[in-house]
Amino acid sequence: MKVCIIGNGLTSLSLAKALINQGLKVDLISNNLTNFYDKSQTLGISKNNIEFFNANIINIDHLLWNINKIEIYSENFNNEKILNFENEKKKLFSIIKNHELFDYLLSDLKKTQLFKFKKNQNKKNFYLNYDLVINSDLKHKITKKFFFNKLTKDYNSYGHITIIKHNKLTSNDTAVQIFTKNGPIAFLPISQTETSIVYSARKKKNIDKNDLINFTNNNLKKYKIKKIENLKTFELKSNDLRIYHYKNILAFGDLLHRIHPLAGQGFNMTIRDIKVLIELINSRVDLGIQLDSSICLNFEKRTKSSNYLFSRSIDFIYEFFNFESKTNTALMSKSVQLLGKNKSINRFLTKMADTGFVI
Repeated sequence: MKVCIIGNGLTSLSLAKALINQGLKVDLISNNLTNFYDKSQTLGISKNNIEFFNANIINIDHLLWNINKIEIYSENFNNEKILNFENEKKKLFSIIKNHELFDYLLSDLKKTQLFKFKKNQNKKNFYLNYDLVINSDLKHKITKKFFFNKLTKDYNSYGHITIIKHNKLTSNDTAVQIFTKNGPIAFLPISQTETSIVYSARKKKNIDKNDLINFTNNNLKKYKIKKIENLKTFELKSNDLRIYHYKNILAFGDLLHRIHPLAGQGFNMTIRDIKVLIELINSRVDLGIQLDSSICLNFEKRTKSSNYLFSRSIDFIYEFFNFESKTNTALMSKSVQLLGKNKSINRFLTKMADTGFVI
């Protein structure tokens, strides 16, 4: 049985490795396999997903920086803490650098004969040569032809990411999210001397690095900044694909669901999708049944509702605090603070961020 993956990002490489571990032959189709990730780009991966990744894809423990605590503040609430998540000093999630994960996956894939890289093919209906085709390339001609029907939301905002290099901290293991009047800003530790910043600014395409330095100095005084890397900027939009598949072609990754980065859950959703897809494929392989389009149909049935519900919940969080900033009131943050002190609610929110919704 042979599988084709279209795309060259982390989604494609992670999925290719997962399928090869199941003994399947994988052709990866793209224009190139160059690491295009900026060194300032990072990912947050939940504890549950790390365990799956290590066991079923590749062990990445040596690339991770563990986060044991999450603190959430609101500028409208005089920067008072409104939510706090921790689990008795056990990690809640971990941060990894995109370019390091890409290089690690690609290096491993090149060592196996089950993996082949092929340039984009112009041959019509080339996907018919495979039992299953998985497409994660947003710009591929197949995407434009079969996967254009989606629900899209423009946040009229821009994401700005960078890394600050600072004084060495003995315990840089707390992620901080601050809902400012211009949008949420997250501080994600990646070492004792480095912290990633993700700032989602409404209607602000250009951000001065000095503004971020001043904000950090005023709000997180523990970071004595020595250097700030160049900013990478991108438009913020979300989308949910209406139809997940066409014949034996399955859409995947950001093509299925792209969400606001405030909760750092985009790649976590993809890992959960990989888990479901592997389960469906293994159930067929174990019975000696050929892979076909029914895999795509069953995958959509298993994941579509939970993916949509999860992506809408992230959007609700964004709009909740967005509305608060516009009305210039702290009543909503105060309500969240009271709810967050309830241990059962706190555990539910922590579990949802770790494992997603199960329907």
